[in-house]
Amino acid sequence: NNEKSVPQILTSDLKFEKKSLAKLMFSPDQENHPSKAPVKYGELIVLGYNGSLPNGDRGRRKSRFALFKRPKANGVKPSTVHIACTPQAAKAISNKDQHSISYTLSRAQTVVVEYTHDSNTDMFQIGRSTESPIDFVVTDTVPGSQSNSDTQSVQSTISRFACRIICERNPPFTARIYAAGFDSSKNIFLGEKAAKWKTSDGQMDGLTTNGVLVMHPRNGFTEDSKPGVWREISVCGNVFSLRETRSAQQRGKMVENETNQLQDGSLIDLCGATLLWRTAEGLARTPTVKHLEALRQEINAARPQCPVGFNTLAFPSMKRKDVVDEKQPWVYLNCGHVHGYHNWGNKEERDGKDRECPMCRSVGPYVPLWLGCEAGFYVDAGPPTHAFSPCGHVCSEKTTAYWSQIPLPHGTHTFHAACPFCAHQLAGEQGYIRLIFQGPLD
Repeated sequence: NNEKSVPQILTSDLKFEKKSLAKLMFSPDQENHPSKAPVKYGELIVLGYNGSLPNGDRGRRKSRFALFKRPKANGVKPSTVHIACTPQAAKAISNKDQHSISYTLSRAQTVVVEYTHDSNTDMFQIGRSTESPIDFVVTDTVPGSQSNSDTQSVQSTISRFACRIICERNPPFTARIYAAGFDSSKNIFLGEKAAKWKTSDGQMDGLTTNGVLVMHPRNGFTEDSKPGVWREISVCGNVFSLRETRSAQQRGKMVENETNQLQDGSLIDLCGATLLWRTAEGLARTPTVKHLEALRQEINAARPQCPVGFNTLAFPSMKRKDVVDEKQPWVYLNCGHVHGYHNWGNKEERDGKDRECPMCRSVGPYVPLWLGCEAGFYVDAGPPTHAFSPCGHVCSEKTTAYWSQIPLPHGTHTFHAACPFCAHQLAGEQGYIRLIFQGPLD
C-alpha cells in the first residue's frame, strides 16, 4: 500500500532498499532501557540548524536541549499575593531566597505574587541570558548563517529570561509552558509598560514585551500533521489570541478551551528563534541519524549520474555539511533535474543566478543539494526525494510538504514558511521540489 505513495522518480537503476532500512529505523536506546536511565521528558530543537550550531555546540548553548527528570524537584507554584504601596515595600517583600513575580501597576502600586516549592514538578528555563538560572541559552537565528559572528551584530529581540517549562515528575510527565523566566534573584519583574491585568478570580497575569507564541500542530507530529493556530502564552500559562503586533500594549482575547500543555511537534517562538518540542515518545518514532546515514549510503550506492558530465554523484558525509564537495549533486530548482556542478547554460545577463537546465531548458536557480541531518525535524522515515527551495536541503516528501505549510513568525508582525534546517524563507509555488535523478548508464 505504501509502495504507491513513494514517488517513482528514480530511474529503474536507482531503487531504495527497504529491508535494510527497517532495522535502522529505531535508536539503539530503545532496545535496552536499563531502569536506571533518567526519565526524559522531551527535547527542544532550535529551527535553522542542521544538527549543531555553526561553531559547534558548547555547554548550555547548542542546537538541541534534552529535558531529563532532575535528581531533586525544583518546580514552583504560586502561593501568597501581596499588594504593596511603594516599590520599596515590593522590594522588601520579594525575598532573595523565594521565587516571586512582581507586577508594577503604577508608581503607587505593585502586586507581588510569591511562589513556593513544588515537589511534583521540574522547572527548565530558556532565554538569551547566560546567568545560571537559564538551562538552555538561545540566541537569534540568522537564516543560512554559517558562523556565530554573523549573528552577534544583530540587536537581539529574544528576552534574557524568555520562558519556562514545567514538567510533571510523574507519568504522563505533562510539560507546560509559561512566558518569562526567573532571574538570578528568583524574580520575574513586569514593569509599568508590560501588558498586565487582574484575572476574574483576583489573581494577576501579564505578557512579556515581545511575547512567547506557541503553535500545536493538528494530528500530532506525524505524516498527517497539519499546522495549528499561533497563540500567545501569558506569564501564568493562560492562552490568548495574538496581539496586533508583537509588543502591542493590548492583549489578545483569552482562548478558554486551549491550554499551555506542550504536545509532540509544538512550536515555541521567542521572537528571534523558534523551538520545536519533541516528546520522548515522539522521538522514539522518529528516524535516527543512523537511519538518515543509511539513506545517504543507499542513494550513493545507486550511483546517480550527472546527465551532462556522466560523472557519478554522491552526497557528502553528514559531518561535512557546509563545504561543497566535487561530487556533490546540484539541482535546477524549477524542474528538479539533478546534475553535478557544471558551467553549462550560464545566463550572463542574469547575474549568473539563473541557469538553463540542459535536460528540459527550464531556467531558474541552480543550487547544491544538502541532506537534512537534524532527524527531529522529520515527520516520517521516507527516502530523501525532495528538496526545499531555494536552499537545497533534502529530506522526505512528507517532511517538505509539512514544513512548507507552517507559517513561522518573522519580525514583529509577519509570518512565512521556512526551511527547518537553515531557516531560509521558502520560495516558488510550493516551497519545495521533487528531485529527478539519473541512474548509471552502464
